Amino acid sequence: MKPGVWHTIDELQRGMEDPVCAYVYDLAGIQEQVSQMLGSMPGNTQLFYAIKANPDPQIIEALLPLVKGFEVASIGELLKVRAVSREVPILFGGPGKKESELRLAIEQGVSYIHVESLLELRRIIAIAKERAKDQEHGQEQGSRQKQEWEQKLEQRYTQEYGEELMQGLNQEHEPKHKQQQGLAQEVRILLRINLRSSTLPRTKIVMGGGPSPFGIDEEVVEEAIELIRVEGAGVVRLSGFHFHSLSNNMDARLHAEMIELYLQKVEQWQQQYDLPVEVVNAGGGFGVTYDGSPGFDWPLFTSLLEQSEARERLASRGGQLYFESGRLLVADHGYYASEVTDIKTSHDQYFAVLRGGTHHNRLPASWGHNHPFQIMETDRWKHSFARPEVRDRRVHIVGELCTPKDRMHSDAEVALLRVGDIVLFEKSGAYCWTISHHDFLGHPHPAFHYLTEDNNHVNTDETFQSASR
Repeated sequence: MKPGVWHTIDELQRGMEDPVCAYVYDLAGIQEQVSQMLGSMPGNTQLFYAIKANPDPQIIEALLPLVKGFEVASIGELLKVRAVSREVPILFGGPGKKESELRLAIEQGVSYIHVESLLELRRIIAIAKERAKDQEHGQEQGSRQKQEWEQKLEQRYTQEYGEELMQGLNQEHEPKHKQQQGLAQEVRILLRINLRSSTLPRTKIVMGGGPSPFGIDEEVVEEAIELIRVEGAGVVRLSGFHFHSLSNNMDARLHAEMIELYLQKVEQWQQQYDLPVEVVNAGGGFGVTYDGSPGFDWPLFTSLLEQSEARERLASRGGQLYFESGRLLVADHGYYASEVTDIKTSHDQYFAVLRGGTHHNRLPASWGHNHPFQIMETDRWKHSFARPEVRDRRVHIVGELCTPKDRMHSDAEVALLRVGDIVLFEKSGAYCWTISHHDFLGHPHPAFHYLTEDNNHVNTDETFQSASR
């Protein structure tokens, strides 16, 4: 952990009366890690950041010059990316896309839409045909009906996501992606495939290889291709395939074998259906551990990719291999700091109560694990009576909510923990704040602080609280 993290929390506590509760994101650490990851990737591979892991605008901006683009799974996420950049490539995924979302994604020039079902494919084809018809009739700026729809949609998303996030869509100049593509360009899609396979690695979260709400079953690939060729000819372009079968996998060798399986399947479909393939998006799923055990071995994984003959064949045909990772990029560079407000015993067990809890960092409750932490000892105590403490004992570290499920760590062994000390939860950069039930019981949100490149300058920004709602 960099000294800047401790310094930030120490300054924060000294400058406020109320107990500390804050996130600290090490932006420089994120950039350094991603640069190292990119340095070991083979030539025809590209890395996208899956912003569902942490859509903080400061993180998006920090990654903008490094990654190929961003993967989003909602219009809210799309707007956050577009608020940072009008031109960066975007992959639009997620099940259950509404027609209005598909329209707006197409208008915003996403690079590829991940198609999750035949119905979604039919909706995209219908929208693409409508757009082509508008241009045919000289209505590049849209028909009256389309203009009315756009106004209603803008009002709705402004209300849902806030005026600030919509500003990027309301600028007078056209984004480059529209200037380059024009309204008549084919809508580019990747079919997300749920493989028929029992050989996929088993991880904490399995999203393919069996019954799943995600993707199109392998048996339906032929029907989808035929639908594109017959109904979508000239307006929808099948650019390749998307796979995302698991999350939080720790085994780099098994992951490389899974990628090999993906590429072999794509080769089979290329030959069977005479398909040009521009992109194979192999998803993410690169794991992070929270118990101190070894995590995903990225250098080993990329070295195996370098040796992959299937990847080389894809490259020889001009194909790109995409990865969309979230957790691995940011988890290790986020910290959640929460001050101890009470220490008590109950039935011979110790409890340390925090100013905070799972309403700010839901990951330990969601995954049922003990979240790793360090203790920052402080001299914060202003009372004449004894300062509560626990020494050389096991203690349950719990939050301030009125529920026994608000627990961050059970049976933690501590040498010393006192009221006023700060528990600093590590590995809190991914799937922590934004998956949490922020407004339960109405407690104040945490502050957000950012470490920049020099690791001494701390950029404080609390706007993410409202932007994340």
